[in-house]
Amino acid sequence: MLEWLETVNSKLSRWGAYISSTLFVLLVILIMTEIIGRSFFDYSTMLADEYSGYFYLAAVFFGLAFTFNEEGHIRINIITARLSDEKRRYVDIFAGILNTFVLVFVLYYCWLFMVDSKEMEMLSENVSETPLYLTQIPMPIGITLFIIAACVFTYKRICDDS
Repeated sequence: MLEWLETVNSKLSRWGAYISSTLFVLLVILIMTEIIGRSFFDYSTMLADEYSGYFYLAAVFFGLAFTFNEEGHIRINIITARLSDEKRRYVDIFAGILNTFVLVFVLYYCWLFMVDSKEMEMLSENVSETPLYLTQIPMPIGITLFIIAACVFTYKRICDDS
């Protein structure tokens, strides 16, 4: 069961990382297009500022789970470094459970935020008048991937008998 969960978690977080990487490439292309357009052709896309923010937000949220799985998030090891392996395992279990509850809370409010934007038919105030709920979809998806990663992390620590 644990191997299956780790495989699913790894594949989902890796797909999130691929999407995140693609969005960062698109962000660079968009900004470079804007820079070249303004510098050499006296032309602006009128979307670069707005959409670069949307791409950045989506890239961050899609990358959260992969970063967590690769131990890229900040951890404060000043306390756990002095603990035995068994005590460190209990701290990891506690932190994983706490993290999961916080993420579920965040997911709930991200979902409400997105649904409210959809129901109220909110549009961006820029030229594109993009429906805002579309730009908010990556938030609950990214947090869901992060929750899965946190649950697998916690379950793995619980099952660890060493």
